[in-house]
Amino acid sequence: MKLRSLLFAPADQPRKVTKALESSADAVVLDLEDAVGPGNKEVARQALASVLPVQGRDGVIVRINARGSQWYLDDLAAVVPGRPAAIMLPKCTGIADLVALDHHLEALEASAGLPHGGIGVLALVTETAGSLHHLDYRGAPARLRALCFGAEDLSAELNVLPRGEGGVYPAPVAHARAALLIAAAAAGLQVLDTPFPDPRDETGLMREIRHAVRDGFSGKLCIHPAQVEAVNTAFMPDEAQIAWARSVRAAFASAPDAGVISIEGKMVERMHLRMAERILALGA
Repeated sequence: MKLRSLLFAPADQPRKVTKALESSADAVVLDLEDAVGPGNKEVARQALASVLPVQGRDGVIVRINARGSQWYLDDLAAVVPGRPAAIMLPKCTGIADLVALDHHLEALEASAGLPHGGIGVLALVTETAGSLHHLDYRGAPARLRALCFGAEDLSAELNVLPRGEGGVYPAPVAHARAALLIAAAAAGLQVLDTPFPDPRDETGLMREIRHAVRDGFSGKLCIHPAQVEAVNTAFMPDEAQIAWARSVRAAFASAPDAGVISIEGKMVERMHLRMAERILALGA
């Protein structure tokens, strides 16, 4: 699943859901968590249960409520039969949450007659201070597709502003961001940057996108359709990068046992093959 841009929409607001589904975002996250008030949870679930089977779009993800909340199991039971592409788990505190979610999805997939493992998982893993002590997702269930950075919830827990002057993160938030990038690389997972909160601030958005691309994020979460085009463009490899990646893949395919090869006089190691495959996946 290509995950450059993921556009959120509240599940209890049909107009915003329709607009998101019609957008050019790689994926749409229909939200049952923060965007839906406690009194509207059941209405939102029923809406998704009706929309998911007929919406006809690839890349539809549902953000459920956190494991341990009173809504978690009801959310899963309502949306799994509609076969979303993935479930987004907020406030993930570690790999144990994902193991539990995997078991719940396995049972619900079987009950609905769906293939085991067909529904993926994306996890927001930096929303609580406690979660930062368990940023090791090596060996997570195979359905885990990506780790996501959530700056706003973490900042609130730490009692700091999420961004300072010039968009600079305060030290503990910057630490969490860096630790997440390392954890995703260690686990071989895609990694998605936090949403930019002001859709009117194009300058701030572009600055944050450039930093995300530079630092190795795979894509970025979006809260408004106006953010999608800039995100898609920034995370799409250019022709030169795609050409380089193809040459690396072809060279290693012709020398499968080589650890180092030469391309146009430059030495390329096998670790660069992983980078090339990622570039080609984004450019497909």
